[in-house]
Amino acid sequence: MSTFVINPTDEQAKIVKAFLEALDISFIKDDPTTELPEHVLKGIQKSREDFKAGRTMTFEEFKSRSKAL
Repeated sequence: MSTFVINPTDEQAKIVKAFLEALDISFIKDDPTTELPEHVLKGIQKSREDFKAGRTMTFEEFKSRSKAL
């Protein structure tokens, strides 16, 4: 099974959808206006607050800490 990510225009999307349906290929159409789940939004907000408060680390620090686990 393969996964393809495409970004068609509105007109192209209609054609792509018809093509996939004609070939009986399953697909999922994401709605860009869909809001993220609440727990994701809370995590983003916490990360922003951590950054503003100076609670950050470099990528090298992160790698060395993850190796210790």
